[in-house]
Amino acid sequence: MRLTAAAYRVPTDAPEGDGTLAWYSTTMVLVQAEADGQAGVGWTYGPTAVVPVVTELLAPVVADLDPDDVPAAWSAMQRQLRNAGRPGVAGLALSAADCAVWDLKARRHGLPLARLLGTARRQVPVYGSGGFTTYDPERQHRQLSRWVHHEGIPRVKIKIGESRGTEVPRDLARMAAARRTIGDDAELYVDANGAYQRKQAIRVMRSAADLDVRWYEEPVSSDDLPGLGLVRDQVVPDVAAGEYGFDLVYFHRMAPYVDCLQIDVTRCGGITEFLRAATVAAAAGLEVSAHCAPHQHLPVAAAIPNLRHIEWFYDHVRIESMLFDGAVAATGGAAPVPLDGPGTGLDLRTAEAEPYRVL
Repeated sequence: MRLTAAAYRVPTDAPEGDGTLAWYSTTMVLVQAEADGQAGVGWTYGPTAVVPVVTELLAPVVADLDPDDVPAAWSAMQRQLRNAGRPGVAGLALSAADCAVWDLKARRHGLPLARLLGTARRQVPVYGSGGFTTYDPERQHRQLSRWVHHEGIPRVKIKIGESRGTEVPRDLARMAAARRTIGDDAELYVDANGAYQRKQAIRVMRSAADLDVRWYEEPVSSDDLPGLGLVRDQVVPDVAAGEYGFDLVYFHRMAPYVDCLQIDVTRCGGITEFLRAATVAAAAGLEVSAHCAPHQHLPVAAAIPNLRHIEWFYDHVRIESMLFDGAVAATGGAAPVPLDGPGTGLDLRTAEAEPYRVL
């Protein structure tokens, strides 16, 4: 089995930002796993430094393995990362490579990946995610209105915690504007990206009590587990976190402190570890929500009995629709699980992607 990797950097269509970070482009690192004339793909969103981790560290240890033995490949790769460090760039590489190996296995057997994994559902619920702190009121209104009133997505999320929590009046004003845009029937979610302090996070949500917020993501840093638990017990919306989890122990530690555990297949260790992390959540009585990279999540999200939804993240939906044939729409609030073609059902548009390639 042969692993290769390439990086593609796509400019945003407008400046994007949240409570603690701003960006003007997004880099996708695409891994291909090849054997017997077939190629599977997996990807992650991260720096170009992911590429040499795949080609120099991971590729040699799977070269002689049977591509059907996904657990053996995953184990060999994660052992190889001992000195490189599993969290961070190395974890992104492992995740993309594992997803590629799963896709390769499905394609070698002529199966949709969702069939190989098994399905608990054929339609995956989504929530529209965007509403960046860098948006002006009109751009936020257009985005949310399109999701709710034109595409029928009944739950949407905006970013708050602007400037590391120092612009609370604007946060509250944007939340109120979002509620006016989506009306009374759609669910309003907010994401502070860890920008607030503990009691500040509680005060913000109490000030927004009349807006019926249902989801409060990372009100404080995800490293502050007691803080997450404190906020969870003092506010009405469900508190969620977990998108920065790179291994199983992370999710085990976080589960007692949140209402919904977020998992990112492009960070956590790929499909192999996503399935395990979802089981950890189930053992704690929690549902899981898939973070970003929506098309990479569709097959594994379909397999999870305790799934709540996946994040239909604006930037990643745009990039995946640009770069892949087979991308789907989420009209009506759910995305269809690809079941017609082999693997993920996605194929890279090589010619369209090449101008964005940076490594």
